[in-house]
Parts: sequence; structure tokens; C-alpha cells
Amino acid sequence: MLNKGLDKLELLRIVDAVANEKSIDKELVIGSMESAIQKAALTKFGSDNNIEVIIDRESGDIKIQKVLDIVENVEDSAREITLNDAKKINANTDLKIGDKIVEELPQVDFGRIAAQSAKQVISSRVREAEKNRQYEDFIDKQGQILSGIIKRLEYGNVIVDLGKAEGVIKKDELISREILKTGDRVKAYCYEVRKELKGHQIFLSRAHPQFLAKLFFQEVPEIYEGTIEIKSVARDPGSRAKICVHSQDSSIDPVGACVGMRGSRVQTIVNELHGEKIDIIKWTEDLPTLISESLSPAEIQRVLIDQENKRIDIILTEENLSKAIGRRGQNVRLASKLTNYEIDILTEKEDSERRQAEFKDRTEMLVKNLEVDETLGQLLVSEGFPTIEDIAQSSSEDISKIDAIDEETAKELINRSKETLVKEKEAVAEKLKELGVEESLINLKNMTQGMLVILGQKNIKKLSDFADLSSDELIGGYDEIKGKKIRIEGYLEEFSLSRKEADELIMSAREIVYK
Repeated sequence: MLNKGLDKLELLRIVDAVANEKSIDKELVIGSMESAIQKAALTKFGSDNNIEVIIDRESGDIKIQKVLDIVENVEDSAREITLNDAKKINANTDLKIGDKIVEELPQVDFGRIAAQSAKQVISSRVREAEKNRQYEDFIDKQGQILSGIIKRLEYGNVIVDLGKAEGVIKKDELISREILKTGDRVKAYCYEVRKELKGHQIFLSRAHPQFLAKLFFQEVPEIYEGTIEIKSVARDPGSRAKICVHSQDSSIDPVGACVGMRGSRVQTIVNELHGEKIDIIKWTEDLPTLISESLSPAEIQRVLIDQENKRIDIILTEENLSKAIGRRGQNVRLASKLTNYEIDILTEKEDSERRQAEFKDRTEMLVKNLEVDETLGQLLVSEGFPTIEDIAQSSSEDISKIDAIDEETAKELINRSKETLVKEKEAVAEKLKELGVEESLINLKNMTQGMLVILGQKNIKKLSDFADLSSDELIGGYDEIKGKKIRIEGYLEEFSLSRKEADELIMSAREIVYK
């Protein structure tokens, strides 16, 4: 290829052929050839030289030249030349110290080894350019549905031929119980295009919630046009899904548009997802209504919302309990994902028992700590003073508004509450000392003594220990084990911290520990 007998026009034809075949820039192919010839020339003329190779883009002429710096005193004869010697090569009188001069080298046969080396350089550069071109092509397709032919199956993963590249559907990104065979045409959602040293990786999914969203985008013109918006999606791939939609035009029913005439639109999507049942829910700003619709077909009696902690208690009758929970907890799990709220489902009986238990516990605490009778304790709790802190922070005027409590009694209750809090604080300080909780953790902003005792009992005694925790470990959360949603108790769950407050506590600890 680099032999001096090579036809110059043939060289340009090779460049055109490679550029067209690999869909890469012609200039990049020529540049690769120049680098390859340069490498071979350095082997022939000496690697100490500064050699430049130029291929004429029109004629195919190859020019090999040695570049020399014009200096006053030569220290490196391979790269430097004096001004007088430079003028012998080039009579240009404008030459001066600091300029560069080129000395043309002869066209020679580089030999088999040099030619092979040059060929490797060209191949390497072309492969790299091809990888970059493919990456640039597919990075714009991230977040879209791609279609291809299944090329092979590897350890449960599916390799898909996308034409100019290969994509992979990992085993856990496939629809459960779906059988795919080599040669099948398959659609999948491109959720990531990753650039790596060995090349780019295109990751596809048929289980991703956005795969369902993009299928609706393709099948429902109103979604494509932006008239209908997909608010959220939750999926149990291959089994059931919920999608929440909203119409920007009040005259268009978003659910009806997604279902289509006689269910034609949604049925096309169901067929693509191998029979996955799809619940289409109309979005509303009224959260209780949205939650009730999300838990359909169950009929909801009451919805209690904790906005700060993103939690919802659903109260319903015994007959609706199994409908709301669904098979293996599927219905409530999908509703929780769809609305981004943790949902607890209680029957009316369970809710009543819970409220009675809370009332009893709070009453007993007031009776015990303030040395009042049960009737007065119950009265305080029912009138909005359920804790010692609530009483201590109130005024005697507020408490004396309660029937059967005069101002003198109210003042006494406030004083006893304050004394109890002081004693509790002293007792907690002693307890923290016994547990060995370090001062750095005790002094953390917004950390209460009650929290510190719990943490100390859980062997979290240093600020660094606390900094390594996650918010779920503090406030609790849910985990899915064998298809069931399991409640995980948090260390500080009883203190009703919001996720934001938990995150702020942990971050403030990390800022101190890792500063």
C-alpha cells in the first residue's frame, strides 16, 4: 500500500471506498494514512527526526518532509539547523532565527514490516473513527424506542443487531416469561448509551417504565402532538402497568384517546408487551381523587395525607382490602410508584384501633409524667395537647379555655411539664454518657437527645458512623423481597422526620467528617 509504485489516483479511490463503507469523514481517512506513512518514515529515516507527511487531496501525491527549527546554535542536528545552512536549502532571504524549514525526503519503498505497521495504524484509526461515529449516531437515540433483529443470546442477555451497531437487553430488562429467539425482530427502549475504552455500549430495555410511555407516544397521535401528557408510569413488566395521563384540551378525554376506538390503540401496546394489563388513569391535582383512582377497583372510604413525609394512609372497608392490595401487593405497589407516595392500607377497624391506641398511649404518658388523673389526661389529649412539649410551650390562657380547667390549674400543668422536660434532659445526658455517644454527634445541629439515645443503642456513637447512613435507614422505607413489598423500619422513625430533614442531617454530618 505504501510502495513507491502505488498509483496515486488508486490511493484516493481507496480513501473514498473506506470513507463510504465505514460512513466516516474522508479527511479522517487521509489523516490516518498520513500518520501511518509518518510512522513508517520515522522507522526508515530515524525516530529522532521531526517528519511531516502530506497527501495532496486532489492528485494523491505523497510528500514526505523533514521539519527543522532554525536556531543560532544547533544542539539537536535531527531537529535543528543554523540560519546559514537553512539558506543553502532555501534561498528565501526572509528566513530568520525561530522560523521552520522543511527538507523534502525521497520517496522510498518502506519495506514489508513498515508497510504492515502503517496498515495497522490506518486500521486502528478507522476503527476508532467508526466507533466515535456510531456513538454520536446513537447518543441522540437515547430515550427512544429502537428496533432490530436478535443476533444471539448470551447467558440470558439478548444481543440485538441495530444495523450499524449492536445493542444489549440484559436479562433483568426483559419482560418476564417472554420467549425471544434468534432472528426475531424486537422493539426496546434505549435507556443508556455508554462510551467505554473498548467501544460504546447501547443498553436496551423492554421492562423499563418509559418503554410503555414511548409505545403510547407512538400509538396515540394526541400524545405525539403534545395535547395529552403522560404524567407518570409504573410497571410490573409482563403482568400489569399503570399510566397516568392529562389532557391540555378539556374537550379531549385523555383516557378515551389512549384506549382508542374499541380499544384498538391500547390493544396494540398490550400485544407488544405480551398481554400486560394496562390501567389508564386520568390525572388530577386533587391528590385524594388521584390516589383513589390509582387503587381502582377498590372503593376508598378516607384518605389521610402526610405531604411532608410523602406518606398516605388509605382507609377502606374489609371487603375492599384485597382489591386495593392486589395479588401479591401488586396494585398498591404500582399505585405507590405512580403517585410517588408511600401508601399504607388500613381497614376501618384497624384505623379505629390505631387511633384508640394512640389516644391511650398519650393519655398514659400525661398521667404518669404530670401526675394528673386519667380524666384530665384524656381531656388534654382530646383538646389538642397530646404531649408534654405541647403543654410546656402553651400559655395558661390557651389551656384554661378547656372546660373544667381554670387558670391556676393551667399554670400548674405548664410548670410540671417544664420540670419534667428538664429532668428528662438531665436523664438523657447521663444516658448518652453511659452509651459512649461522642460530643461531635451530640452537637450536630437539629439532632435531639431522644434521637441520640436511639442511635447510641443502635451502636451509632460517632459522627462518622452517622455520616455513613442513608435517609432510608433513618426514616424507614420499603424493599421488595420475592415480589412482596416489605416495610423496613428506620432508626429514627418514631420522630416523624421528613426525607428532606433526614437528608439534611446526614449531609451536615458528612460536611464535617469529609471536609
